[in-house]
Amino acid sequence: MDIPDVGIPPQLARRMSMAEQYEYLRTRLTRRRTLVTAGAVASGLLTGCSTAHGSTVSASSPAPATSWVRGSVVRPFGRHLAFGADPKTRMRISWQVPLAVKRPYVRVGLRPDDLGRRIDAEIRHLHTPGVQGVRLAVEQYYVHAALDGLKPGTTYYYGVGHEGWDPASPAHRSTIASFRTAPATPEHFVFTAFGDQGVGQAANANDHLLLRQNPAFHLHAGDICYADGNGAGKTSDGYDPQFWDLFLKQTEPVAKSVPWMVTTGNHDMEAWYSPDGYGGQLARFSLPDSGFDPHGAPGVYAFTYGNVAFVALDANDVSYEIQANLGYTEGRQTRWLDRTLARLRAAQGVDFVVVFFHHCAYSTSQHASDGGVRKEWLPLFAKYRVDLVINGHNHVYERTDAIRGGAVGRSVPIGASTDPTRDGIVYVTAGGGGRDLYSFPSGVKDSYEGHVTRHDAVKTFHWTKSKVPSAETVEWSRVRYTGFSFLSVEAEAGTTPRLKVSALAQDGRRIDHFEVRRGG
Repeated sequence: MDIPDVGIPPQLARRMSMAEQYEYLRTRLTRRRTLVTAGAVASGLLTGCSTAHGSTVSASSPAPATSWVRGSVVRPFGRHLAFGADPKTRMRISWQVPLAVKRPYVRVGLRPDDLGRRIDAEIRHLHTPGVQGVRLAVEQYYVHAALDGLKPGTTYYYGVGHEGWDPASPAHRSTIASFRTAPATPEHFVFTAFGDQGVGQAANANDHLLLRQNPAFHLHAGDICYADGNGAGKTSDGYDPQFWDLFLKQTEPVAKSVPWMVTTGNHDMEAWYSPDGYGGQLARFSLPDSGFDPHGAPGVYAFTYGNVAFVALDANDVSYEIQANLGYTEGRQTRWLDRTLARLRAAQGVDFVVVFFHHCAYSTSQHASDGGVRKEWLPLFAKYRVDLVINGHNHVYERTDAIRGGAVGRSVPIGASTDPTRDGIVYVTAGGGGRDLYSFPSGVKDSYEGHVTRHDAVKTFHWTKSKVPSAETVEWSRVRYTGFSFLSVEAEAGTTPRLKVSALAQDGRRIDHFEVRRGG
């Protein structure tokens, strides 16, 4: 079948969002010669696989109106990386196409001019029916490739393509990007972290600032895109799936080379795709398969980079504040956490364990603290002496003293060192990723590096299972900042391992720093 080439003029494409580009192509690709039938899709023109969440196309899935077009028309966008289960040897490359394509793939090699290895990719088709605020159904196509058998500590170059779009061709060579696998033996590295990002000027600015930290990877503590504006995990939430197009395009300059390790927040429960709301998450991201059911809880996994182990959790499972998914794993996630922390603490070469998830264990801002998180997970954090906990949810920066047994185990002023084996655990709320900012309780002042105020008790609350806030007065709120910000953490191995934790404001100023050492 002869298909016309109806690309978007470059001068026009530069002024259009991805949603506008999609609509432009969709309306121009008319008549039957530009379409394939559902039978053609069933014959294999569109690569896909079926899941229980219905997030991908199968042979029995109805074909969208525009199933595929000439590949040269369709430009890939929104590249984002994630580690496989072993960051030394496995990488996952994901991207998006505005329309379905044939035979997607990744080219990879050790030089940008020699991408000889070719790996087939999988398309996951996400269909969103018309919902409140979105008049028409939306079809989105996410593409994923698994790269295994890589060499540790090695820089690889890659390009994404499909039939009709070869990244190695002179016309598309500028799209080639690179990534680096984890080293074979522990060495100094930096990772960054925040939550609650969304789409906008502040979110974009944070991306560019964290890229200047040259991180080995980035931790995203949930509430990734805010396509779901309400965050209640219900179909009555306001929702626009095309925000994901904008988000992935915004994030691509960083995430195409820095693995973007996400977990799930309450705004990431998108109830239109599956009972637990994670069908969209499964379509868009490929994350490590590390023992827990990745199809049941995509934001739950663990990986080790250098001398630090990282554990991502889905706090929607235990949250007392927002109960749409409360108990959905029937305790399996908490049992997995117990086993995983035990394994990581016994692992040779692991000096530190960092846990990240969305809802706060300890915070005084708008959402305050979640009693479900405290009840289910804090006993395990204490049992295995976790070194650092990173949360989002509250759109501020807040850092605790070292907490032991629910109270201050040791004060950790700015610039201090702390030992989790002796003092307790420091909890960081890094929710200044780009979404509209919150504030602290009335009368409670910011206190950060260069602007330290008197350390007073703070009147706040925590959520109970009955969803009734329970008032509490706390001494553990040490550092507070109501601006956009993120964490930058240097991990050092050797005779004196340490985590050097810094928080940076969006203008590059340091607003907090402290060190975590074990047995020091």
